[in-house]
Amino acid sequence: MVFARFCRIGMAILALAGASGAVAGEAVAPRPAALVADQIPDIPQEIVDRTRSYMEYRTASFVDWDPETRAMLIATRFADTSQLHRVASPMGQREQLTFAGEPVYSARYAPDGSALLFQKDSGGNEVNQIFALEKGQSKMLTDGESRNSLGPWSSSGTLVAFGSNKRTGLYNDIYLMNPARPESAKMLVASTGGGWFPIDFSPDDKQLLVFNYVSVTDNQLYLIDIAQGTSRKLTDSERPVAYDGLKFAPDGRLWAASDDGSDVKRLGIVNLETGRFEPVIDEKIRDITDFDISEDGRWIAFEVNHAGRSVLKFYDMESGEIRVVEGLSDGVISGVQFAPWGALGITLNSNRTGTDAYSVNPETLAITRWTRSETGGLDSADNVTPELVEIESFDGEKISGFLYRPDPARHKGKRPLIINIHGGPEGQATPRFLGRSNYLINELGIAIFYPNVRGSTGFGKRFVALDNGPWRREDSVLDIGAFLDHLRHDRHVDRKRIAVTGGSYGGYMTLASMLRYGKKLKAGLEVVGISNFVTFLENTQAYRRDLRRVEYGDERIPEQRAKLEEISPLLRASEIDIPLMVVTGANDPRVPASEADQIVAAVRANDRPAWHLLAENEGHGFRKKANADYQFWASLVFWQKYLLNEE
Repeated sequence: MVFARFCRIGMAILALAGASGAVAGEAVAPRPAALVADQIPDIPQEIVDRTRSYMEYRTASFVDWDPETRAMLIATRFADTSQLHRVASPMGQREQLTFAGEPVYSARYAPDGSALLFQKDSGGNEVNQIFALEKGQSKMLTDGESRNSLGPWSSSGTLVAFGSNKRTGLYNDIYLMNPARPESAKMLVASTGGGWFPIDFSPDDKQLLVFNYVSVTDNQLYLIDIAQGTSRKLTDSERPVAYDGLKFAPDGRLWAASDDGSDVKRLGIVNLETGRFEPVIDEKIRDITDFDISEDGRWIAFEVNHAGRSVLKFYDMESGEIRVVEGLSDGVISGVQFAPWGALGITLNSNRTGTDAYSVNPETLAITRWTRSETGGLDSADNVTPELVEIESFDGEKISGFLYRPDPARHKGKRPLIINIHGGPEGQATPRFLGRSNYLINELGIAIFYPNVRGSTGFGKRFVALDNGPWRREDSVLDIGAFLDHLRHDRHVDRKRIAVTGGSYGGYMTLASMLRYGKKLKAGLEVVGISNFVTFLENTQAYRRDLRRVEYGDERIPEQRAKLEEISPLLRASEIDIPLMVVTGANDPRVPASEADQIVAAVRANDRPAWHLLAENEGHGFRKKANADYQFWASLVFWQKYLLNEE
């Protein structure tokens, strides 16, 4: 590790000495101190000035309701990182509550509003600690060393459940704590593996629902008797089932979105005696992915996934009527949560409105916008709306994605294209606000396509399992080939100027696509990506290893290890014949920085360009604004040189 760090420093010095994107005498943009730019040219200040408006957008995400003041708690950024803010009324002033150097996204008010807990990590290492906000000061409630995950408050508001790995250093055990006396924390459940997490207390606080995430299609449920400390398993391990949004209703019934007995998730009730799922609302071919129940038990608000676009609906528990909320921009809804007084809080993420917090009245379906985040002086309504592209892949499987086309009135002729592949692989490309990337579309006329290859969520459990294991892994790469062939025949796409990018698993897909379709691509840019499945599985954090083995394969089994090696881009790195850029977080617990180091070294050994941007204070992706801005500028220089052919 010391040697690798030494090499990075040495290469950065050589890069600074011998490479520059700026003309002699031209002003150069300062690089954040935590970034190491290896073979990356200096960034001309002119690029920074030209793109500045696209860098200065904000987002505001709904986090919780303050039961005491009826204010909305949001996460937004005023300086370098996202922090918690209180908004007293719709479109009111944002009052900043936390002032940490690291981002804060997740928080929970006590049921009576008397306490506010939140969690944050350090440098992107995902070793979260739980804090209480007391008189404007943050007080750490956990030990500062173990990895913790904030769970629900009890109905009485005296206890909070959380997960922690402090016993073994690996898997989450389940704890209860009185936040007023953090030393009182006691272990309720000792886990033996998997992804354990506390979900919800029963209305009488006698039981705690606990969730074990074995894989994206296999989630196990347990009911814990709090007084006795005993657990009862609700689900059958022999019959994998997935759940979303589990929650107790005021009458004690357990509601869930589940694919039990269906290819897609339906909304229904989990029988607490038999463990059987009883569907109530069935959207047929579409997933129900998020929901909440009003405190009086009258309403259920739920989100339906329409090939990536969100539709918000209300279910009237008394009449059985379902109503659709009209008037929300095409985009993605998240954070669905009722206030004690009945209003529903949501986050709406749309390319033409940005990302902001809203409330919806369940009686009238009236929509109220609580925040209007700044967009650097630009009008987000000028951003393009993506179009849904649906095709058949090499084997007849239906696949889809979202294509953002530049305005043809501004950008004539055939346009360059970047294919941007999501991570996960249990993720989904959705029609979201693109932030900085809108500069590529609006100003440079570059089209961007976000594909959903097999293995993506949102299309049912059959589709999400189509890439499982090492022998089916490259079928998802073949899906990119099908999209590539389709888009190369699009009369508005310049087939001679197409590139590929992606993060995490999308980083692997980027490298694999460069190998398989290099003659059809100009360049590739991978972010925190996997270069060798075997070294990835051996070096990812131990608590994640079993989960990833379910998806990719088990490197301990000789025949699977051999196949994982065979399909890993590192083995064939000498065949990468087009320019590569790699972005890495030094503290990444998921895909360790060594994955980037080895692919960069292997490509350079073949005398091919391999730019490398390393952030020493980031993890699985750049979360600090200064770093993310510089990453964009570096990638812009990369695209200008190798995709647009501009020197």
